[in-house]
Amino acid sequence: MKNMVLGLCLGLMMALAQAGDVLSLKGGHPQTYVVQKGDTLWDISAMFLNDPWFWPELWHYNPQVENPHLIYPGDVLTLVWVNGKPMLVRNAVDNSVVKLTPEMRISDITDAIPTIPLDVIAPFLTRSRVVTDAELERAPYVLAGKRGNIVAGAGDQILGRGDFSGDETYGVYRRGQVYQDPITGEVLGVEATDIGTANLLATEKDVATLTLNRSTQEIRRADRFLPMEVRHLHARFEPKAPVENTNGFIIAVDGGLTQIGSFDVVTLNLGARNEIQAGDVMAIYTTGVVVTDPLTNERVKAPDVRAGLLMVFRSFERVSYALVLKAEQPLTVGDKVKNP
Repeated sequence: MKNMVLGLCLGLMMALAQAGDVLSLKGGHPQTYVVQKGDTLWDISAMFLNDPWFWPELWHYNPQVENPHLIYPGDVLTLVWVNGKPMLVRNAVDNSVVKLTPEMRISDITDAIPTIPLDVIAPFLTRSRVVTDAELERAPYVLAGKRGNIVAGAGDQILGRGDFSGDETYGVYRRGQVYQDPITGEVLGVEATDIGTANLLATEKDVATLTLNRSTQEIRRADRFLPMEVRHLHARFEPKAPVENTNGFIIAVDGGLTQIGSFDVVTLNLGARNEIQAGDVMAIYTTGVVVTDPLTNERVKAPDVRAGLLMVFRSFERVSYALVLKAEQPLTVGDKVKNP
């Protein structure tokens, strides 16, 4: 559907560094760049900046831009200097610099350039959940298939048992891993793995009949029903340092991988109670090696090594999901995170 949108959306937030700071431009950066389909603001900024997470500053150094705008494939971006600071502007067809003021442009908003690859994190934004063990235990569950069969899939009718009052659509979840704090041992939550969606057809006492309209794998007995969350999928985030000077750990990675790389989704032992919000950017550190002093034979631990960067995109009470934006070396569960 075509939408009337502002035609030069280049940023989402105020500059993160102090006014006197100058962005560190990457050596050999281009002077102009033609936006391609599939680009992200992160990709484009990485061509110009040593630290691409400062991309909002590159767009927002123009004081005339008061509102966020959008950029689209085919737009020509040129690096210029304004008051001693670098800034990206969009060029007109005749190569004159377009004044960065709001203008109307008719275009499909889905063509706009996003901040990060949305397809990577979309399932975690819309369906995956972290709940308490008590929430999962008291949730209604799959009793059997309509004909007593053990497993079912999309299009099948199934029987559920429990309290189905108040909702007509449910997500179907399977108990996943239990998240624990690596230092205190505190249980931080239970992963509720999304495996389907069901609509309520009828109830009789505590037994309900539901139809499965979506399934990602076979639905089994004892899988749980949770009311659907009302969530809005945002294509853009406001990267910033966390409010508090916070330290934490990567406690899990999607898919149970042993090594973590760029654009992998990880879980942190930090959440809303730590004032962690979507858009918070944190540096990743690997634990420094332990070496033997050649003179004293003492075992000495080397300093932790900065090895990457991540951005939180969804925060729960005690944990959060984050996307690894940059991995300078293989990362693992247990690596530390702190303010960049």
